[in-house]
Amino acid sequence: MKIYFRLLSYAKPIEKFAIPFFITTILSTVFNLLSFTLLIPILEILFKDEPSKMLITHAPVFQWSFEYLRDLFYYTLHNTIQAHGKMGALEFVCFTFLASTLLYNLFRYLSQRIMEDMRNHTLLNLRKAVFDKVMSFHLGYFSNERKGDIMSKVTSDVQVVQGSITNTLIVFVKEPITLIGYIITLFSMSWNLTLFTIFIIPISGFVISRLVKQLKKSAHAAQESFSLMISILDEALSGLRVIKAFNATDYTKNKFQQENLRYTKIVRSMVRRQELASPVSETMGALVVIGIVMYGGSLIFSNSFSLDASTFVAYIALFSQVLRPAKSMTSSFGSIQHGIASGERVLSLIDTKTELQDKPDAIKLKSFEKEIEFRNVSFSYGFGDVLKSVNFKIKKGKTVALVGPSGGGKSTISDLIPRFYDPTKGTILIDGIDLKDCNTESLRSLMGIVNQEPFLFNDTILNNISFGKTGATKEEIIQAAKIANAHNFILETENGYETVIGDRGIKLSGGQKQRISIARAVLKNPPILILDEATSALDTESEKLVQNALDNLMQNRTSLVIAHRLSTIQNADEILVVKNGNIIEQGSHRELIDIEGGIYRKLSNLQTI
Repeated sequence: MKIYFRLLSYAKPIEKFAIPFFITTILSTVFNLLSFTLLIPILEILFKDEPSKMLITHAPVFQWSFEYLRDLFYYTLHNTIQAHGKMGALEFVCFTFLASTLLYNLFRYLSQRIMEDMRNHTLLNLRKAVFDKVMSFHLGYFSNERKGDIMSKVTSDVQVVQGSITNTLIVFVKEPITLIGYIITLFSMSWNLTLFTIFIIPISGFVISRLVKQLKKSAHAAQESFSLMISILDEALSGLRVIKAFNATDYTKNKFQQENLRYTKIVRSMVRRQELASPVSETMGALVVIGIVMYGGSLIFSNSFSLDASTFVAYIALFSQVLRPAKSMTSSFGSIQHGIASGERVLSLIDTKTELQDKPDAIKLKSFEKEIEFRNVSFSYGFGDVLKSVNFKIKKGKTVALVGPSGGGKSTISDLIPRFYDPTKGTILIDGIDLKDCNTESLRSLMGIVNQEPFLFNDTILNNISFGKTGATKEEIIQAAKIANAHNFILETENGYETVIGDRGIKLSGGQKQRISIARAVLKNPPILILDEATSALDTESEKLVQNALDNLMQNRTSLVIAHRLSTIQNADEILVVKNGNIIEQGSHRELIDIEGGIYRKLSNLQTI
């Protein structure tokens, strides 16, 4: 129940839905009961010459009781018979029956509508909470988790939880109210016969509970299998080019089909248990109705029964309705267990601790004034140190370049500055303030980043360039595109700046995507630039034009540039050669090229050749 109440908290303010739902449920139950009890006077009028129940000739004394309302109805009905005959009384009862049925359906509709509003409200809040949590995770979290599993929790699991919450409220609020109303009415008609018959409810509940005992475990396994299928699908779509290039289509199909078969098997077993609840409860209900008819009929024929035939028929009709909420309650246990299993998965994601959190008194940075400093910084992804006691400074207005063999730790250094990760050891400071003491959003607002692999959204070119900077004018966007040498090819596309570029910018070439990404950084106009192989995807001509633009952009700005092409960073104020997590050489291009046997000199000679 702890999990259920946590999930229910996402329906807040719950009283906005619970109170109207409770009222409309009670009213629908009352009018539904009235519809069935009106069968008695109808049968009395149709099949008796002297309807005994209607011989109430004096107005009853007012009191808050069911008996008063019943006697008042029969007193009115008696007067109607006296004034208009039995046909007039039948018309009166039928009109009352119609009005009662209309009101019952009206309030039932309102209760269902309220519950649907609550369902959607809960889904809205829960999905937002899950997505917000996912967006708060640091990048390292996604290195250890399957993306498909996360997508499954945000979509499928949340959807299942939504239905479970509302189903549970119906089971524990609406159906008990209806059931209690029926039983009270049945007791008022015949308490001894009702005692004989109500044993079907606990017996049915016990039988169904045995059937659904294993449903929660099966539901949890089903959701895990579904998330794995989503992961396989996501990888297949993302790596379709590689799959086809290596003729691995059949292998990928088989991998997906194996998990598909496993998921189908689990769901089939789970559904069989769920669906078995309804026929079992209906069969047991039918047996009890038969027992009532046989037992009550024998009493009537022996003239030892307190109920007359018309009341007995109405009693049977009313008791048949008791089975509906009882069946609904027992058959709902399966979906509830399914929802609780999905709820555990969703809450496990929400409860995951966010490692990179701002302190309550985090400092909001408004500007960059002096320097960025790495002080004895070490970092590990969990399998050995990627950086080992790194020390260096980036002065304001200076350009620092990182070069060296792949896997040395250059990109890790660039990821630590915007605090995508925290160092395992040591401290990174900006203007003398530890990054852990800074407000992360204000820190990143000072930075523009262009990655080695540009990521573009399935949107227009205009929106991709202006991403993250709301309120940018089209003139500013065009100017940024011109600086990034992107304006001309944008105009050549189908709709210019309004061209939708497809998933991950698939409609553009690698060089075009990189220039859009550079334009995005240009538009932000930050004091600190981080360029991770920003020109690597460009052809020679475009590289020269963009490099000139970047050189102009980096003037009077602090820049960290990662490059493999040494020709692009010869004018850097300082070059750091990074290898195996250590800075092994440091200086200007001229100083490093003069080091006999140095790594930088070796790389330069290889690129010259």
